[in-house]
Amino acid sequence: MRILRDQARIAILAAALAGGSTLAAQEAAPPEPDGETLDLNHIGLAVSDLEASTAFFVETLGFKPAGGNPEYPANFVFNGGLFVTLWQVTDPETAVPFDRKNNVGLHHMAINVRDLATLHALHRRFLDHPRVTVEFGPEFLGNGPTTHMMIRDPSGLRLEFIVSRGRMSAEEQALPNPRTRD
Repeated sequence: MRILRDQARIAILAAALAGGSTLAAQEAAPPEPDGETLDLNHIGLAVSDLEASTAFFVETLGFKPAGGNPEYPANFVFNGGLFVTLWQVTDPETAVPFDRKNNVGLHHMAINVRDLATLHALHRRFLDHPRVTVEFGPEFLGNGPTTHMMIRDPSGLRLEFIVSRGRMSAEEQALPNPRTRD
């Protein structure tokens, strides 16, 4: 069942990236697997402040510590579905800051959120966090009702938090766009 859910997410993302209707992709049946690879095992992120980034994932997002590698150094966190490895850069002072438009590599990481209430609670938590920058608060993805927001974590990584239409009640799906950007 988990693989089918993951395949449905991939179909939605592929439709959005191809300029298709994300709504249609969300309502479509999950595709049959046709590749030899399955789904994301984990994501490894290079961070400028290992302790601050680890604390962000654990204290702000509710991940649990899952080990690490003190020689690297690295910390690992897990939320029951997503395994993230955080790797300290060698020299934070000379590390090239994240630039989604000019550097090859991670553009952003999107994390599914349980429901709209949780998304809004996370938004308030991010606004109060001294080392988190909110790029934009909750708003529709495209024409909605899928709702997302984007932040920069304490190391400057770009993280998206998203509640898909399928996780919303009929009343929530009928709400107007909560867009926070001009």
